[in-house]
Amino acid sequence: MSKNVLAILEQREGTIKKSSFEVLSFVETFSAGNGFTSHAIVIGFDIVNIEEIKKFFSGGIITIRHEKLHNYSSSAYGNLLSDFIKANSIDLIFLSNTVFGRDIAPRIAIKTDAGLAMDCVEISNLNGEFIATRPVFAGKSLEEVKVIPERKIFTLRQNVFKKEELSDFSAKEIKFLEPQDLVLKTKAKEIRKTSGKLDVAEADIIVSGGRGMKGPEHFHLIEELADVLGAAVGASRAVVDAGWRPHNEQVGQTGKTVSPSLYIACGISGAIQHLAGMSSSKYIVAVNKDKDAPIFSVANYGITGDVFEIIPALVEELKKA
Repeated sequence: MSKNVLAILEQREGTIKKSSFEVLSFVETFSAGNGFTSHAIVIGFDIVNIEEIKKFFSGGIITIRHEKLHNYSSSAYGNLLSDFIKANSIDLIFLSNTVFGRDIAPRIAIKTDAGLAMDCVEISNLNGEFIATRPVFAGKSLEEVKVIPERKIFTLRQNVFKKEELSDFSAKEIKFLEPQDLVLKTKAKEIRKTSGKLDVAEADIIVSGGRGMKGPEHFHLIEELADVLGAAVGASRAVVDAGWRPHNEQVGQTGKTVSPSLYIACGISGAIQHLAGMSSSKYIVAVNKDKDAPIFSVANYGITGDVFEIIPALVEELKKA
């Protein structure tokens, strides 16, 4: 039996986020492989890259737009998405496991009587049963979850499902819906971000520093290495708690979960809370003076030595390359 599949996209300040295009590519492949009917929906106002959806997705595209919906409102977004899902008999819903996804997915699940699996790294259709694979125990194990209710919601871990452009993305129409009588019980009034810096949650390369950097005055070394690689700057919880770096750079169980192609950990011992947030990275490089540091247990490449000697040497060699 054919299913109706929905990709919920996230926009911020009028731009659809990179992680949402990963969801689009997954839904495109998943729906085509199973003979399902697919849709994509985004809520906002004056979305500048709305046409880019067509590059990754061949299904129906819906935009719910209103000037009051420019910034996120959990109440309004939850009601609008839930109403759309019920009105269009959507069976499977996918969205990215960002802060937005983790907030809105449970709200929609409650309103639509759906089952929910969060932070998935794989989704399988086994004879009509949908199995989600997700990390548990700080990333040390993977569990398979069967979502039983007829309507199912899955949030996908960022940087796991790669975005892929379609060979033909010419003829598709975007349908615009303009809701009336909006009720905004809550609304984000302002979003502040560090200007010009990559978000660790979406970066393909991350250079992170830990307590081994010995102080905020030494984090320029991390920033220099990140600049050479075109990477985002990350930090351990100890560093953020000490006030050396902002919380939006924190990687770990109480920070952001990341899955970049390359993760470089400098002066990070590798506490289990940190490993929970980055152990799914494709390649991990660890630099630490302690050869027995736990970070080496998950690293693909390890350098035992002084970060204050190794990082400048790496920067110099990378600049030559």
